[in-house]
Amino acid sequence: MTTRLEHNVADTRFEIYLDDTLAGYADYAQRDDPKVRDFQHTMTFPEFRGRGVAAEVVEYALQDSRDNGYSIIPTCWYVEKYITEHREYADLVG
Repeated sequence: MTTRLEHNVADTRFEIYLDDTLAGYADYAQRDDPKVRDFQHTMTFPEFRGRGVAAEVVEYALQDSRDNGYSIIPTCWYVEKYITEHREYADLVG
């Protein structure tokens, strides 16, 4: 099974594909002054649940945010939980 992660700028979301099928995403609202991404919702489609899809797409989204100088607002409960469990991303919360 192949995994592909993408930043879909047009739809303001990070997506994860398994074998070229959209398996889930994390969507956000973005401000550029200051640079903030508010992660509002994480979705894993039912047939892909239990495979770590949400964790993988959230990690990708957080790393992309860090790499591009954004702080994070974890409105989505899953993003908040992920950051609590992966303290290396706690510094992103603004």
